[in-house]
Amino acid sequence: MQKIFAVVLTYNRKNLLEKCLEAIYQQTRPCDGVIVVDNGSSDGTEQMLLDLEHTNLEIHVLSENIGASGGFNAGFRLAFQGGADFVWMMDDDVIADPDALQRLLEADDVLDRKAIERAFLLSTAFTENGLITNAPSMDVRLNRIRYENWPLTLEHGLAPVRRATFVSILVPRQTLETYGLPIASMFIWGEDTEYTLRITEKVPGYIVGNSKVLHLRQESGAISILAETNTARLKYHRHYVRNEVFVARKYYRQRRSIMTVAHQFSLMFQLALRGDFRKACIVLQGVLESSRFFPATEAADTPIESLGITVRSLTSSRRGAQNQMYPPRKAVEPPEDDRMMSEQSIRAFCN
Repeated sequence: MQKIFAVVLTYNRKNLLEKCLEAIYQQTRPCDGVIVVDNGSSDGTEQMLLDLEHTNLEIHVLSENIGASGGFNAGFRLAFQGGADFVWMMDDDVIADPDALQRLLEADDVLDRKAIERAFLLSTAFTENGLITNAPSMDVRLNRIRYENWPLTLEHGLAPVRRATFVSILVPRQTLETYGLPIASMFIWGEDTEYTLRITEKVPGYIVGNSKVLHLRQESGAISILAETNTARLKYHRHYVRNEVFVARKYYRQRRSIMTVAHQFSLMFQLALRGDFRKACIVLQGVLESSRFFPATEAADTPIESLGITVRSLTSSRRGAQNQMYPPRKAVEPPEDDRMMSEQSIRAFCN
């Protein structure tokens, strides 16, 4: 029987995490293991987890927040190195229907019987009010007679996709063996886009219509620095800008890459004209960082020491924590001289 590990990434949202785990443990097809990657929470998440009665629950507490990208990287490798045949990945604000995992596996069986290769299976995500969210991009590649092939699996409630998110994605072991891990140094926003584009270069993933999850608190819309009102999140938009340019450069034609950069400069001047110089400077910093951002990928069997963090691994309150000390974390942020260069350029622009 295939071994399936659910992996949940969390950071300072213990109430949402508890609901997420309740849904995982109510699945009609039970998971063989559940891994929680705590990205350095300070809200009592660890103690809440230790107080739970769930079986087969592994808790891995990172010594500091290495971003969603680093957390997903750690989660995939922990599950892979633990022997998972499938990794069911999600954030802590995802609430899966009781049969969500079973439906993903049934879809995998359908594709297997039809000898259709797939990079991943993806649940359909909804908001609390029933709106579609986190919609993937369709795979519109052509079949051998030069027609788009996406209708082939519609009778089974499946559609081929490329770009997707980590909102209830089921990734086979073979995909991880072939393509490795998400890029930790992307830090936040865009690591799922880069990873799903990478692993669908040859064959698509598939969205499964009857595998349903709620993605809570998603009705504020897509990420946009124009609409951003959370000052704590504002600084992270430079990662979004940098990562967007990086992905365009890596996976699309040169024209798309040039248009992406042009869009960011247009956005920067729009913000400046509105008098929002702080946001304009953040966009500029992201563009400048993108010109030096060429991160490497890691194999799934790479030791977790490569993240350079301290990881405390726990299984329950009845067992003591196992502390593993790793070297100082490799920089997820740009090198110091690059940051100084960016800051000097930004000060020149803003002044």
